[in-house]
Amino acid sequence: MRKRVITVLTFNHGVLYRTKVFNPDYRYTANFVDAWSIDEIVLIDITRPEERNPNVFYSVVSEFSKKCFVPMTVGGGIRAIDDIKRYLDLGADKIVINTIALAQPTLITEAATKFGKQCIVVSIDARRVGSTYQVFKNCGREPVNLTPWDLGAQVERLGAGEILITSIDRDGSLEGYDNELNKLVISNVSIPVIVCGGAGKWQDFVDAFQIAGADAVATTNVYHFTERSIISAKQYLQQNQIYVR
Repeated sequence: MRKRVITVLTFNHGVLYRTKVFNPDYRYTANFVDAWSIDEIVLIDITRPEERNPNVFYSVVSEFSKKCFVPMTVGGGIRAIDDIKRYLDLGADKIVINTIALAQPTLITEAATKFGKQCIVVSIDARRVGSTYQVFKNCGREPVNLTPWDLGAQVERLGAGEILITSIDRDGSLEGYDNELNKLVISNVSIPVIVCGGAGKWQDFVDAFQIAGADAVATTNVYHFTERSIISAKQYLQQNQIYVR
């Protein structure tokens, strides 16, 4: 199967932001986003739950769905099946869930049964703690007593169709993916895994595919995603015998 290059766009109160270690770091304009040349787009509402007005992000999703001609995955604030249906009705092709997958894991099975497992992506946020890795929830603020690879295997059994693994430590660093973390997750599941957090150059994409065995690479840094830069990234991957969509 061909590999994929994905952009993850994070919105705080409806405004597009770059993040660093899971905190809004720099404001962007959506006009910088090329929704044509990329393989997929992921939209995530990172507004703190106590401050979130869901109608603001609904508007963002609706506007993107009118302009986006590639598969679009949406997440943020999902707590029930009705939330998933609302995003799908607004134009999402897939749904990404995070905290609720830990609090209510049966929702994964229920959603996969109702909408198809290919529609359900589980996002796992992790960081190094001592000599191992630990899962964190609630925008990376609360530790969970699970390793990311154990959680990956668990959500696969529950019916998830795909996993998005993000290194909190590498988020916004431009220092490359944490391929030790990524490989540990990928080697413990059989469903596709998207890796995110740390990409700063095209070689980082190559390393994620060749070292970790990723099915897709993602970055949240919008400056990568002008039309020329996407073409450049894909050319670089092809020169390294990695074939993308």
